[in-house]
Amino acid sequence: MTLTRTILGHALRAPRRVAVIDDQATYSYARLAAASFFLASRIERETRAKHVGLMLPTSGVFPAALLATWLLGRVAVPLNYLLSRAELHHVIHDADIDTILTVGPMLEYVGGRDAIPGHINIVELSKDDFKGIPRPRWPRRPDPDDLAVLLYTSGTSGKPKGVMLSHRNLEADVTNAITHANLKTTDTFLGVLPQFHSFGLTALTLLPLHLRAPVVYTARFVPRKIVQLIREHRPGVLMAVPSMYAALLSVKDASPDDFQSVRLPISGGEPLPDDVATRCRERFNLHILEGYGLTETAPITHWSTPTRKKPHAVGTPLPDVDVMIVDDNDQPLGLHEDGEIILAGPNVMLGYYKLPKETGAAIQHLTFPGRDEPQRAFRTGDIGHVDDEGFLFITGRKKEMLIIGGENVFPREIEEALNRHPAVRASGVVGKADATRGEVPVAYVELEDDQTVDPGDLRQHCREHIAAYKVPREIHVVTELPRSPTGKILRRKLGQPQ
Repeated sequence: MTLTRTILGHALRAPRRVAVIDDQATYSYARLAAASFFLASRIERETRAKHVGLMLPTSGVFPAALLATWLLGRVAVPLNYLLSRAELHHVIHDADIDTILTVGPMLEYVGGRDAIPGHINIVELSKDDFKGIPRPRWPRRPDPDDLAVLLYTSGTSGKPKGVMLSHRNLEADVTNAITHANLKTTDTFLGVLPQFHSFGLTALTLLPLHLRAPVVYTARFVPRKIVQLIREHRPGVLMAVPSMYAALLSVKDASPDDFQSVRLPISGGEPLPDDVATRCRERFNLHILEGYGLTETAPITHWSTPTRKKPHAVGTPLPDVDVMIVDDNDQPLGLHEDGEIILAGPNVMLGYYKLPKETGAAIQHLTFPGRDEPQRAFRTGDIGHVDDEGFLFITGRKKEMLIIGGENVFPREIEEALNRHPAVRASGVVGKADATRGEVPVAYVELEDDQTVDPGDLRQHCREHIAAYKVPREIHVVTELPRSPTGKILRRKLGQPQ
């Protein structure tokens, strides 16, 4: 059974049960199904194109539009409204869409109609689109390997690439995550993650709806509002990225009592800094659980749980996910040895849209230890190791690794040292060519409010925590570090004009 049939099936079995609460409305499963039927009819009138663009805020409208595209056997292309105009135009052109579903405030946010290529049909949704009696339809029965969504990754370099995820990819990730984390129908989910991002799409949209658990959305991340929503709805599952947890610490009247209901505070999207984890634990009694995954794996592959967690680990693998750590010659490494992380399982993407060369480099058939036959495996480009209990530890990214005097150094190690300084809010480290050492590390730091610091003091601080050759040659204080829509620091943009 596909996710579409499961989610819309809840409207028959529990029509009045709350599915979504957002900034504007509350959707029962019956209302969500009706909205998806309306939107399917609207899409059918507006375009015959296979791919349909969705540019919508984090809200109940997004899952209704997503289900509507699937009802018609179409492919949803969630659009990142935080991209630059040039990047957005590239995605729209590359994805072969001729129609975008959006709402007025979102269109204004990106700069109006002029921000969209002139040949694109813009369908602005309003309350009038949901009036009357919808024409019921049951979803077509797509093949599990049919393309379901096309998600564009910001990537570490170059233009965004379209990641092709099938219905099987999404369903496998959702159902295995539910089993792995022992998620319950009685859990309320809360989050502000953008639904064009794989984390927001799978973990915060499809997962609770498949589980028949209520989910609370808010379109903008405002720390005080998040605390108010937690007080009001008492969620059991909170999904955010590290920078969001850090921002919650700024809410002065927030207390441990506010977070008592949260049994699963999940962090993903980027590594969780030690300082943020410690402060949330000490201030809110909130024991943040890290997860790991990539857009190309739909995205969740690992998840820490309250009974299966370790400091600095991103958890153990979901059911059906195989993990292998390899050296530069693709030879499997032993426990606790750092190498490239290779993943296999039913959640691995179909490939990159219209990029066969890149797909071939990322997906290869490799034989995993304990397996007799080669498996279709994804090369993550991330560096890490596995311990004797199956916990995965991420130590860096292969392409971002620095080679300093012949020694391999990962930016994260240096960043962790910098982030321990009380004046530093966040940091990013990149390499700079050096005639004698090959490369030297250069750091960019963002300070806490009302803080100042001397770069020399920061270098001395680093010497107390890391080897001398890893200490940044240069440290630049910046007003704001470049970040992705989910708060991940973009090392490739460090040092560039903002």
